[in-house]
Amino acid sequence: MSDAGQPPLFAPTVAQIERLALEALGRLPDPFRSHLSNVVLFVEEFADDRILKEMEIDDPFGLTGLYSGRPLGEAEQTGDSPPTVHLFRRPLLDEWVETGVPLDALITHVVVHEIGHHFGLSDVDMQVLEDMVAS
Repeated sequence: MSDAGQPPLFAPTVAQIERLALEALGRLPDPFRSHLSNVVLFVEEFADDRILKEMEIDDPFGLTGLYSGRPLGEAEQTGDSPPTVHLFRRPLLDEWVETGVPLDALITHVVVHEIGHHFGLSDVDMQVLEDMVAS
């Protein structure tokens, strides 16, 4: 919502999505936050064709986020890239409109899910963590 209490006239930008994602990360309990210094966050319009093909996803709107990297605790290998979380703006915005879930809550959900992969969490554990960081 804007300051005047009206909905925004334009879709949130990449920078605004990134700010919401960083806020969600900042609400994680310290034991989790302290292990995220090497995780890189990217916000992009869509997943690239290579990722969609690898994941066997036909619709580019079908992927809102992606974690890439070795889960914490797995031995690093020579040549490993840093772990990354990718958020895909256009699919997030479509889901936001279709579901009516507040955008900050949707982004928190996706961020926690992807970060959960970094920690090797189960879906149940991810839900508990999401409940802890809900805005």
